[in-house]
Amino acid sequence: MKCPRCNADLTPAIRHKIQVGYCPSCKGMWLERDELEQLEDEVFDFGEHAKGTLVTAATPTSDRCPECNAYLSRFRYRFYDLEMEFCTNQHGYWLEDDEDTRVLELMRKEEADLARKLLAEDRWTAALKRMRSGSFLSRVRDLFH
Repeated sequence: MKCPRCNADLTPAIRHKIQVGYCPSCKGMWLERDELEQLEDEVFDFGEHAKGTLVTAATPTSDRCPECNAYLSRFRYRFYDLEMEFCTNQHGYWLEDDEDTRVLELMRKEEADLARKLLAEDRWTAALKRMRSGSFLSRVRDLFH
């Protein structure tokens, strides 16, 4: 396979426990479709449904898919300030130098934010249950009598 950026041969490499097609020239990498999910799952434990939308809008580029030679499209990764490219035939994703590390950072942040939100919801639910209890309501009535 050839690099979509500089046309150098992609070589197998391990990045963050995932085997990718790595370009020794521009340091970009090709992740097959399931490899991006594996990368995210290294730090995100809430499942695919909790990750949010991966691609919302895409812009065609002049870069070509290393597998099928179709044009790649550029998108913002999960609404973050990280742009990457994907094959419209669903073969994979092109990440520039060290963007895989950025994906891990963003997914760590997403998981921490989600955990914080779930904790806040649990605490709010517990507070509502206490407020709806008979003893709480009777104390409120006693204040106004």
